[in-house]
Amino acid sequence: MSQLLSVYSPFSNELLKEIPYNTDSDLEKALQTAYGLFQDRSQWMPAHQRIELLEKVQELMKGQVEELTKLAASEGGKPYQDSKVEVLRAINGVKIAAEEIGRLTGTQIPMGLTAASTNRLAWTMREPIGVVASISAFNHPLNLIVHQTITAFAAGCPVIVKPAGTTPLSCIRFLKILEEAGIPEGWVQGLILDNELAEKLATDPRVNYLSFIGSGKVGWYLKSKLAPGTRIALEHGGTAPVIVAEDCDVSELIGPLAKGGFYHAGQVCVSVQKVFAHENIARELAEGIAQAAEKLKVGDPLSEDTEVGPLILPKEVGRIDEWVQEAVSEGAELLTGGKVLANNCYAPTVLWNPSVDSKVSQEEIFGPVICIYPYQDRAQAIQQANAVPYHFQSAVFTQNLDIALDTMQKLDANAVMVNDHTAFRVDWMPFGGRDQSGEGMGGIPYSMHEMTRTKLLVFKSKYL
Repeated sequence: MSQLLSVYSPFSNELLKEIPYNTDSDLEKALQTAYGLFQDRSQWMPAHQRIELLEKVQELMKGQVEELTKLAASEGGKPYQDSKVEVLRAINGVKIAAEEIGRLTGTQIPMGLTAASTNRLAWTMREPIGVVASISAFNHPLNLIVHQTITAFAAGCPVIVKPAGTTPLSCIRFLKILEEAGIPEGWVQGLILDNELAEKLATDPRVNYLSFIGSGKVGWYLKSKLAPGTRIALEHGGTAPVIVAEDCDVSELIGPLAKGGFYHAGQVCVSVQKVFAHENIARELAEGIAQAAEKLKVGDPLSEDTEVGPLILPKEVGRIDEWVQEAVSEGAELLTGGKVLANNCYAPTVLWNPSVDSKVSQEEIFGPVICIYPYQDRAQAIQQANAVPYHFQSAVFTQNLDIALDTMQKLDANAVMVNDHTAFRVDWMPFGGRDQSGEGMGGIPYSMHEMTRTKLLVFKSKYL
């Protein structure tokens, strides 16, 4: 008898569904199917067919926005209003992927530049890399699945996806939509796997590309186990530092920083976590964010006016509270929050000047907590922002172009936002961490490029 995965609402702890785990034989069958499709070029779909199918997927999704929104909110805890934005992003992501198919092109390579290269014509082309394995995370249960499956399919790769164990329902529904759209069997497969079989999927030699979104500990471990030649994209977290210059209008910063820090209860890999503000405005900014935090409606993610929902698991609520109380005991001032609420919720929290040695300063909190640090010297603030090994997205707020340019260059991050919060993202931009925050590049066009490889063609002829 198959073991069952129980999927619970993170808010009510209601059992939403029980799903059978896939077995070792299921995994082997999926790998054989995907590998067989890739090896048999007669089954490869031409670009126009992939575009047509993805257009059908978009239309089906457009007719199910409400259903998809409620499903994502119920299993993931992201408030209804933000889950609806996610669903609309996912639909647009399918559109971006379809459009990007026509941009997977090569270039002409000049010949005749030396005597040995005469009478030749050369150019590159891009081919699908092979079988893609995607292991996903809970915090965007639909949009991440789109990023990790539709990119592969659009690039011409068979893909096997393992959704997060806490949020598999959106993935299952999306796979049904792909089936309804007519995507041929085997090109996008979903499996419910335990950790042992997930590792077996990731490290199988038939897998050419692994897309992993989740904890750094697991991601770097899987990288160490990959079969030779398997490429990888790892997307982990960061501490999202923000530098605020003295010339800023504090009133204009409070809204964006509060949104960037408390969106999805801070369970986003680029959530605003550490704000380094000039000492002349830091306290005013901190108190303003604290006041904004106290006005946020925390509660049922299915309620249309909820702004902050629950944490994904009860243990995460306990961990975040432990970190906050530890920071207070080590000298931080609690301006607001710092308490466990009903239904796995945690009060949006603002900490004033935690110790640089506290966990909230050293590690990714992944919860609704913003830390404000006053500084005198911007260079020292940048140094402190760069001091941790996690470097993903960052931000600087200033009206001075020179300060913006100087800070942009000195912040160790893959992306720097100027006068916007760190959690800004659109799905066609490059997105990924560096150092311990990840490897490879996400963003739909960039993922598709990574899921292809270059082939060089050289023609020799006496007529050239």
